[in-house]
Amino acid sequence: MRVGLYPGTFDPITLGHLDIIKRACVLVDRLVIGVAINRDKGPLFTLEERVEMIERNLSKIDHEGTEIIVEPFENLLIDKADEVGAHIIIRGLRAVSDFEYEYQLVGMNRAMNDRVETVFLMAEAKHQAIASRLVKEIARLGGDVTKFVTPGVEAELKQKFA
Repeated sequence: MRVGLYPGTFDPITLGHLDIIKRACVLVDRLVIGVAINRDKGPLFTLEERVEMIERNLSKIDHEGTEIIVEPFENLLIDKADEVGAHIIIRGLRAVSDFEYEYQLVGMNRAMNDRVETVFLMAEAKHQAIASRLVKEIARLGGDVTKFVTPGVEAELKQKFA
C-alpha cells in the first residue's frame, strides 16, 4: 500500500490545500493529512477546529478511491511519516521562495530517514497564490475570501472575526 503524508498547519484549510489533497490522492492509496501543532505560529483556529474543518471539507473533492485520515502531530515530520508508514511526504509549492525552504527541509529529512521521499505538487494556477496567512488577514479586515476558501470556512472565519 502506498501511503503519503501531507503535513501543514491548515489555519484555515484553503482551496489550494484541497487542490493539493486531490492531486495527492492520485499518487497514494492512503493519505494522512498531518495537522501540525505549531505553537510558534499562534494559529487562529484550535487544533480541534482545524481537524474538523479539514474533515468537513474532504467531501468537496474526488478522493480517487484513496483512504484519507486526518491526524494531528507535534513531533518531527519525518518521525510522523515513519509512525503512519508513509513512504512519501507531499508538500505544496506556491512560489520559488517556498522551494528554498523546502529544499533544506528535504535534505534534513533525508539525512534522518532516506527511505522517505518528498514529492512537491503545485496547485492549479488559480489557487497558487493562496496562503492561509493572507486569507486570515483579508477576513480580519472584512474582505471577501470566497475565491480562496469554501463557504463553510468563510463562515468560520467570519465568526472568528465577529
